[in-house]
Amino acid sequence: MNLEGRRQSRNVEDRRGQSSMRGIKLGGGAIVVALILMMLGVNPMPLLEQLGTQETAEQTEGGSGFTQEEEELATFAKIILAGTEDVWTAQFAKYGYEYQAPKMVLYTGATSSGCGAANSSIGPFYCSADQTVYIDLSFFTSMKSSIGADGDLAYAYVIAHEVGH
Repeated sequence: MNLEGRRQSRNVEDRRGQSSMRGIKLGGGAIVVALILMMLGVNPMPLLEQLGTQETAEQTEGGSGFTQEEEELATFAKIILAGTEDVWTAQFAKYGYEYQAPKMVLYTGATSSGCGAANSSIGPFYCSADQTVYIDLSFFTSMKSSIGADGDLAYAYVIAHEVGH
């Protein structure tokens, strides 16, 4: 897929490499407290992050700390998101509506979302509470190794699918 020269969405928050929720190791007591807080309608994330977050020094390579493949996937995701914005904006306008494009958050390992904790094991998802698509780009590597789904079309499908929610 030739994406050269296509615009990248500016509607992306890049949290890759941030320590938010990374390295959390919670004992049973912390989990019980978190469940009680959730039942009381309190967001337990700030407490969990404070209890379990361990700052990790990132080894930086070339300033960004990410491999060339990771940077290419991030750029790819931004271009695909821009494409969905362009298509849906035009389609909604045909019928006199304004399209509200979702935001995209790129993260590494785990992060917090309007729908609660997000981690790479759950895969990409759309959170309606904050109208945001969350994706750990390592999901694409997992797709390739676990089910043999590889390439631009497969990756673009995942992003467009989540935007569709």
